[in-house]
Amino acid sequence: MTHHIRKARFAPAMDGPHRVGCYLRVSTGRQAESDLSIPDQRKQVHAFCAAKGWLVVGEYVEPGASATDDNRPAFQKMIERAGDDDHPFEVIVVHSYSRFFRDSFGLEMYVRRLAKAGVRLISITQELGDDPAQVMMRQVIALFDEYQSKENAKHVLRAMKENARQGFYRGSPVPLGYTVEEVEKRGARIKKRLAVDSVEAETVELIFRLYRHGDGTFGPLGVKALTCWLNERGHRTRAGARFGVATIHGILTNRVYVGEWVFNRRCSKTLAEKPKAEQIPISVPAIIDPAEFEAVQATLKAHNPRATPARVVTGPILLTGLATCTTCNGPMTLRTGTSKSGKVHRYYSCSTHGRMGRTGCTGRSIRMDTLDTLVTDHLVTELLQPDRLRATLASLWSLRAEEATQVDGRVAALRGEVTGADEKLKRLYRMVEEGLTDLDEILKERLATLKQERDRAKAALDRIQVAERPPAEIAPELIERFDRLMGENVTMGEVAFRKAWLQAIVDRVEVGANVICIVGDKASVEAAITGRGASNVAGVRSSVRKWRTRHDSNV
Repeated sequence: MTHHIRKARFAPAMDGPHRVGCYLRVSTGRQAESDLSIPDQRKQVHAFCAAKGWLVVGEYVEPGASATDDNRPAFQKMIERAGDDDHPFEVIVVHSYSRFFRDSFGLEMYVRRLAKAGVRLISITQELGDDPAQVMMRQVIALFDEYQSKENAKHVLRAMKENARQGFYRGSPVPLGYTVEEVEKRGARIKKRLAVDSVEAETVELIFRLYRHGDGTFGPLGVKALTCWLNERGHRTRAGARFGVATIHGILTNRVYVGEWVFNRRCSKTLAEKPKAEQIPISVPAIIDPAEFEAVQATLKAHNPRATPARVVTGPILLTGLATCTTCNGPMTLRTGTSKSGKVHRYYSCSTHGRMGRTGCTGRSIRMDTLDTLVTDHLVTELLQPDRLRATLASLWSLRAEEATQVDGRVAALRGEVTGADEKLKRLYRMVEEGLTDLDEILKERLATLKQERDRAKAALDRIQVAERPPAEIAPELIERFDRLMGENVTMGEVAFRKAWLQAIVDRVEVGANVICIVGDKASVEAAITGRGASNVAGVRSSVRKWRTRHDSNV
């Protein structure tokens, strides 16, 4: 008869010297930085082990981590080490069970997991044994710890919500373009609010401007192209890192830039959005004009591949998405045909007729180059007239003059800040040199603050680009030159520019048997003539192919 012997781990008897792993934890980073709780726990735990004659072989410190779950790096490292084959320690010592876990189920699960590895959990302030009564007492203590944790969280959230209602900053990550400034002090607590950072705010304005209008060399930039543009020119995040696509998209969709900041919007653990009644709006200074922000949101929505296919935006066909059949109101799509000589001809044809035959529509076709030429020539003739151009450019000149005035005022204010900070620094330096005051900590802090204000204003001055002022009157040769350049670009320029311009001013091109009707919005004509109307449908790709695991489309 063969006997199989199964190896088992047994909890060690606690009557001899043992190797100990210590676990020390505080709930918040502020407690860890104050250097009070962790040293106190360490002192008491080491004293307890010394009195027992136990050897401390490992210490695991968790500064600023909640014990309501096991998402704690030091905790997980300790648990994994406890189960290693070399049995590094037989005991884990904590100040109290609440330091180990504040969830009754989690505490019992890990206590049993440690027991299977031959490791006991001991609290120096709640010493309990392994008999059923004391196990039950440990479970009751865990329930009270869990209840207390939830009650504390409820009261803390209530205080935070009240603080948010008063418009104060609540400690979440500060969006790019803003900084935190102290506004008042209540006892030992300092109340803060968000304020616009003049240097970072210009980066935010630049991002929105590039997405809407581009950099002047081409049409509006897409999110990816905008990210590359910023990184190539040395723009960096607050942390000094390169911008990413997700970061730029987050900036473009963040409503804090129009003064709408919301506290308690999502659950911190599940990230699920909370009911509107629990959300607290906080008023902050706006950086972006609301109309500009909403226009960007409309463009982002239009660029969603579920809303607008990429071929409509960046395809080579000029009137994709615009040409329609007047008989069935269906779209006109590209059809090709080959003549007897072998020449390929392209036609806009009714898609309904192509799919259903004459039962759906009698059908209509027109050569692609013919329709493209008819539409563009007509628009150039009607829109690029000297009188219309003169009025449009005069409006544009007036707008640029207003913007230049605002920039001049900002430059003057920044120069005043630099001069004022320099004068204050000189006075303080003179007082120190003449022995009128000592260079104490308060004066050092004041000097550092003044230098910071001066450097911030100088940096803002360096970032401002002073544009050339427009002339008071528009010369006829300027109108003629503008007319010629726009006509060439619209009729013979790149397809991306021509499509963007057409999409901005034309809603649809109705192709009938004898008449072609161009339908558009008159309000957008002025913007389109000046190159600002291509923002709704920009010359950027709206969607890309998904990655193919077989590499058949991404060789």
